[in-house]
Amino acid sequence: MPPLPLDALREARAEDLAAAFAGPPEEAARWIDAAARYGIVEAQLLYGQILLDGRGVPQDPAAARGWFRVAAEAGNAAARNMLGRCHEMGWGGVADEAAALACYQAAAKAGHDWAQYNLAGMLWRGAGMAADRRAALAWYRRAADQGHAKSLNILGRFLEEGWEAPPDPVAAAALYRRAAEGGDFRGQFNLATLLAAAGQTEAALEWFRRAATGSPARFRNGMAERLSGRPEPEYRALAREIAAGR
Repeated sequence: MPPLPLDALREARAEDLAAAFAGPPEEAARWIDAAARYGIVEAQLLYGQILLDGRGVPQDPAAARGWFRVAAEAGNAAARNMLGRCHEMGWGGVADEAAALACYQAAAKAGHDWAQYNLAGMLWRGAGMAADRRAALAWYRRAADQGHAKSLNILGRFLEEGWEAPPDPVAAAALYRRAAEGGDFRGQFNLATLLAAAGQTEAALEWFRRAATGSPARFRNGMAERLSGRPEPEYRALAREIAAGR
């Protein structure tokens, strides 16, 4: 698909821009840079992510933070969330939990699911403020209501463990399944664990494999260690597969 003409960019959505600028990363980055400088807010958000990731351009977290700020000040909630991530993680500048919290709060109140998830995490940990697990649960619920996979998984943990809510294992299992089907590797692992406990070995193995495929090395290593300690030979064999990197 050729790049959109500049006079069409003002009405473009994020997915339109991503499709229009698909292709060689260097060429796409040039067009998105031009659109961002032209004042297209969605392009500013997208270019910030490109700079943060170093796709088609040298990685530049400081410039990425600047573009996220520009788009956030134009009212883009996703950019406000990413600016919060920059503040929280110290990408492109000094880490500032108070600034991160303010960004997440603004974007979360605007309905952005990732900001709701990030805000809930800060409330849970007490990062930049006193911990407030009841408020964290409320924000995880709001993100989960939008189908946010990671929030669905964490909400499942709340209900499985009885954190700030009565234990509800049936509801927890349903949430883990939704998170797993949404692609969250932790949800896939938690669902697999429940299936294994219920004796549904084949289904459990399938979800354990999916979790291993989509998770970082540290999580995979932990999976392999836990599975290797189970008595069933099928799970020990899977542990060896994961450890071998197959």
